[in-house]
Amino acid sequence: MTDSDSCTKLKGVTTAGGPICADRSGVFRVLIVDDDVSARKLLAIMLEEAGVQCETAACAEEALGVLDARPPDAALVDLQMPSVSGMELLNKVRSLYPSLAFLMVTGVDDIRVGIEAMKKGADDYLVKPLQLEVVMASLERALSKKRLEQEVENYRTHLEEIVGQRTEQLNSAQLQIERSYEDTLEALGAAIDLRDSETAGHSKRVAIYAATIAKELRATEQELKTIARGAWLHDIGKLATPDAILLKPGPLTHEEWRIMRRHAETGYELVQRIPFLASAAEIVLSHHERWDGSGYPQGLKGADIPFGARIFAVADTLDAMTSDRPYRSALSFEEAQEEIRRGSGSRYDSNVVSAFLAKTIENWKAVRYSLNQSPVKG
Repeated sequence: MTDSDSCTKLKGVTTAGGPICADRSGVFRVLIVDDDVSARKLLAIMLEEAGVQCETAACAEEALGVLDARPPDAALVDLQMPSVSGMELLNKVRSLYPSLAFLMVTGVDDIRVGIEAMKKGADDYLVKPLQLEVVMASLERALSKKRLEQEVENYRTHLEEIVGQRTEQLNSAQLQIERSYEDTLEALGAAIDLRDSETAGHSKRVAIYAATIAKELRATEQELKTIARGAWLHDIGKLATPDAILLKPGPLTHEEWRIMRRHAETGYELVQRIPFLASAAEIVLSHHERWDGSGYPQGLKGADIPFGARIFAVADTLDAMTSDRPYRSALSFEEAQEEIRRGSGSRYDSNVVSAFLAKTIENWKAVRYSLNQSPVKG
């Protein structure tokens, strides 16, 4: 009988590549564990005549040695053995060898014994005296079950790999979308600044300054994104402000000032319509609020002012003071630092000022220089 014939004795136990055989030669292997030497040899002879390769063990200890050296495809284990019973052996090997078809053999025809064995992980149980046809049929069922379990496990693993790949692709796409959003916001902020040549680059600088302070305050990644977005868009409401007011060289009238102050609310109305900018919209609305309640449009005071808007107030002042204006030259960073220090607890949140002061003047000059602006004063 050939190796292929040996495997086909267990008809119906096949895979896409042919019969299930653990041995690459095509021979199916079964471990027989029984302390009764006669019963052990008789069962081995029966199965070998049917074309199945057998190994035998007289006790659980020997069986564990065989399993450790070269796990077979199935095990026929006697329930009643000295030292370690078949049930105890089952407990030991079930988790270690999940692909092993485990058939419990008992001399007691008691369904309760079989149920207990099956509950503990046996694939079937057989009652002595054993008949070849019954043993072969039981092996067929057990091995078919193991094959299906393996196929399910392979499918689950493959599915997890596919899900992992798809998740990675979705995350990558999400990052690209977010980057596209950020690029759009930065372009919009730059366009807003260009309406007034005196404020060119203002939104970019304020966004970087605000992020620097926020990091010092241990802001979360999401808070950093919100603060940057709010900084880029803080003056978007000025798109609705007439040029005659926005670019007026002289002092504004009371009515003109009322219209100018309206830009915070107008900007909020524009930005809050976009779901992912909802938090940034709060900064747009509150970027002119002051810690002591003297700001606008709502006159918010203290911690009622959004966290990002409190940070923005310091960053905005830093940029405004260190940038040239038609009516004055830029202040030095040292002068700006002193002005902000004086406003701590009144105009600005003292915690934010402390975070600002934690950075040295040279740090701030380096940040400004990194933005490729003109050389800094001071």
